[in-house]
Amino acid sequence: MLKKLILHTKRSIKCLLLIIIAAFLLIGVVAYLYKPTYRVILNGEMIGYTENKGKLQNKINEYVKNGDGENVAYVQIDSMPEYQLCLLKKGIVANDEEIYNKVKEQGTPYYRYYAILDNQEEKFYVSNFTDAETVVSQLKEKNSTNIDAITIAEKYETELKNFTSTDEVVSKLYVEPVKVVEVADTSSSKTNKTTKTSSGTVNTSTNISGGKASLGISLIKPVSGIITSRFAASSRIRSSAHTGLDIATSSGTPVIAAASGKVTFSGWKGSYGKLIVITHSNGVQTYYGHCSALYASVGQTVSQGQTICAVGSTGNSTGPHLHFEIRVNGVAYNPQNYLY
Repeated sequence: MLKKLILHTKRSIKCLLLIIIAAFLLIGVVAYLYKPTYRVILNGEMIGYTENKGKLQNKINEYVKNGDGENVAYVQIDSMPEYQLCLLKKGIVANDEEIYNKVKEQGTPYYRYYAILDNQEEKFYVSNFTDAETVVSQLKEKNSTNIDAITIAEKYETELKNFTSTDEVVSKLYVEPVKVVEVADTSSSKTNKTTKTSSGTVNTSTNISGGKASLGISLIKPVSGIITSRFAASSRIRSSAHTGLDIATSSGTPVIAAASGKVTFSGWKGSYGKLIVITHSNGVQTYYGHCSALYASVGQTVSQGQTICAVGSTGNSTGPHLHFEIRVNGVAYNPQNYLY
């Protein structure tokens, strides 16, 4: 009985060894004749093979994110490729570039450019924000009477507009100021003059902090728009670091109080132009500069969300926008630590 058991065991071991050897031989033959790869399927149709699906997909993702043409902001692709692991004969090569081009054919590119508007009507188009800013700056320097009506809009479209040079845009949008002849008022010995008035007190120091102070109050956005100049940025139009955040939008857009408080300054303040300052609790103040109109006066208590002024381009400004500051005990902090 024992001999039979030993004999049976030996035979089983031999069979197992034969199976293992056969499996290794089979694996070797498959590895010699085939290579692992990925079958690529797009919209239910097999369009080719790739050996590195990660590299191919990263290339497709980069195309979707940035496009590959001038002024292309991004590309919309409704259907992404699917990958299935398979064994491919070594004589058949992968066709990543062909697959990539077929995926590109499915995409819809969106172009980014900038429209120059006059009274909310699109007049001209330029390829980048620098050119748009140059147009506004030159119209400002020329004292064009329509400067408060000139705005910039960032556009994303599937068709690219025809661009106009900055010099031509300035030339066609410029409106020469009306010359006024002053006539002496014989009814009075004094000449009437228009002055820029203001009331209250305001701290305009350039003392800024890169940290984040605890305000102890909640804030809401005073206006929506495009951020054109960030906190602490330098610029050719200012002599020191930027103490606030510039949010560009149409002239006349209502500006609301970021938090409730008391108005402690309202009027003209140098490079700020028309400015409102609201003092809140805990030494916190919010500034609203370059306004076209001021609706709140010094001593007035305003509630959060109440309209206090309107967007403009007064003071040291290259176009309609709100200059928004947050100060704590006179030190300016980055508004983007709390909003936007």
